[in-house]
Amino acid sequence: MYILFITDNFYPEGNAIASRVYERACYWIKWGSQVTVITSAPNFPEGKLYPGYKNKWYQVETIHGIKVIRVKTLIKSNTGFFLRILDFLSFMIPAFFAGLFQKRPDIVVATSPQFFGAIAACVLAKCKRIPFVLELGDIWPASIVGVGAMRNSLIIWMLEKVELLLYRYSNTIIVVSAAFKENLVSRAVPAKKILVILNGVDLSKYSPQSRNQALAKEYGIKETTFVVGYIGTHGMAHSLENVLTTAAKLQKVKSIRFIFVGTGAERDKLISEAKINQLTNVQFIPAQPKEIISSFWSLCNVALVHFKNTSTFAASIPSKIFEAMGMGLPILLASPRGAASEIVMGEKVGLWVQAENPEALTNAILQLYQCPDMLRQFAETSSKAARYHTREAQAGFFLDALKVTIEVIF
Repeated sequence: MYILFITDNFYPEGNAIASRVYERACYWIKWGSQVTVITSAPNFPEGKLYPGYKNKWYQVETIHGIKVIRVKTLIKSNTGFFLRILDFLSFMIPAFFAGLFQKRPDIVVATSPQFFGAIAACVLAKCKRIPFVLELGDIWPASIVGVGAMRNSLIIWMLEKVELLLYRYSNTIIVVSAAFKENLVSRAVPAKKILVILNGVDLSKYSPQSRNQALAKEYGIKETTFVVGYIGTHGMAHSLENVLTTAAKLQKVKSIRFIFVGTGAERDKLISEAKINQLTNVQFIPAQPKEIISSFWSLCNVALVHFKNTSTFAASIPSKIFEAMGMGLPILLASPRGAASEIVMGEKVGLWVQAENPEALTNAILQLYQCPDMLRQFAETSSKAARYHTREAQAGFFLDALKVTIEVIF
């Protein structure tokens, strides 16, 4: 099978979209498929080109057997709604033309959250008379409103009309949460064309390991330090200022440390707030290459996953939950009750508290800190649960869905 995949983010970028597309594609290549990925020059989330790359109209490289075509885009940091929209729009047309001049694939796939690349994929599929599959990593543009980047408006209404057209013209829609499927069905998208394939973790990269002593020494983390780690994007969706409020409440417990690893639109503001409030138990570490991120997970006693308290995120299941499982870490989830909380509580891999509730988060951290047996039990359960959420299994389910889509169409 020859798969053409269109995605704005791809390796060596390390966000959820880039990771899941890249890691699945590696398995597809291993299993005998041919994969071409059309993407932009790596720059996410700071809007700065990665070393060794240029923002050119057309450049090709091969990564682990995957043909990667990078097109020129307007590169902007992950801040400011309208600039980001222009960034997304600038990817759409070059991606379409890059795909137009490739040999005819068997199927074209695009992934969200933003769907301008999906528009290119949809039109490309029509031109080449091949099936189009849309993967939903998030419900967009609803998530824009959910994080408070925009209010409901004419622009949002227009984007939702485009969203519904994409659902209509896709042959198959693959969603990463059952709640996403419910959302689409409630909006008259036929249930028979929607498949749920949960996110996963590459267990060859994420597995239980002892604390990395070199990193611990570098960041002043003692053997007795109890580390609550947030690793990932510091964005509007995550409401991390509430974690700082929790850190302030726990200042007197000298053994508890909070580490934030990553970057994002809110990072500078969070650092400034921590300094103003003299939070000596909080440490910010810059974003790290995906290849070594497991070493930073190893510093943690607890993996913190934190969301803004809005119904939009009740349907989301962040990929860091599965990474934490792979590392055998207890998970502390602060979110609206929904898809992610069902996994954490249902699989007994950690604790859940309501989003944006610093008091509840404080109590949960103290509970884990003071109950080593509970912490150990969650760690064991987390590691076992990871076996049911592997990237390899997810890649297999996804590939089967592509094969079925082709068979049905032809």
